[in-house]
Amino acid sequence: MPQNILVIGASGLIGSAVADTLEDRGHRVVRASRSTGERVDLRDADSLAALFSRIGPLDAVVTAVGSVPFKPVSELTGDDFRAGFDDKTLGQISVAALAATELRDGGSITVTTGILDGHPVPTGAAASVANGALNAYVRAAAPYLPRGLRINAISPNVLREATGYHASFPGFTPVPAADVARAYADVIEGDGTGAVISV
Repeated sequence: MPQNILVIGASGLIGSAVADTLEDRGHRVVRASRSTGERVDLRDADSLAALFSRIGPLDAVVTAVGSVPFKPVSELTGDDFRAGFDDKTLGQISVAALAATELRDGGSITVTTGILDGHPVPTGAAASVANGALNAYVRAAAPYLPRGLRINAISPNVLREATGYHASFPGFTPVPAADVARAYADVIEGDGTGAVISV
């Protein structure tokens, strides 16, 4: 059954692949980002609320956003950790919290974490922290969401197309964005909740 789905971060590699895959499966997709499509800044509560107000009733929300600093752990500062946490973790939690009040009954929330939660790399400590906290939020929130709402996380490996990041992921086998996008579509169309799905 076709759904109305908001994809935040649709200008990025993952977000654009997810939006394309959902459209290919017959869903109506609203694309949003800081710079293209429906404009939104997750650091601004008013901007986020205005986005939901503009686009009308939704069945699902996907967030594929968030940047974190990559540095050797000895060089990471408290500000670095806060920057990654604020941008990747709290930004997506803010969307999930608002979506829990705005989605239709039985709706789906899907956030984006990453493989570094359980598979650290030399420069990825800030990303590991941001991803791990967001995974914990998904598991903690899922049993208590109202109205049959569901929340899940997709935890992708480094993308084959993201060649600029390959050097930061030594020993990892990059995955195609299309494979990652299918995981989002499958979880949105499914009925599970509280899962962290590695791709």
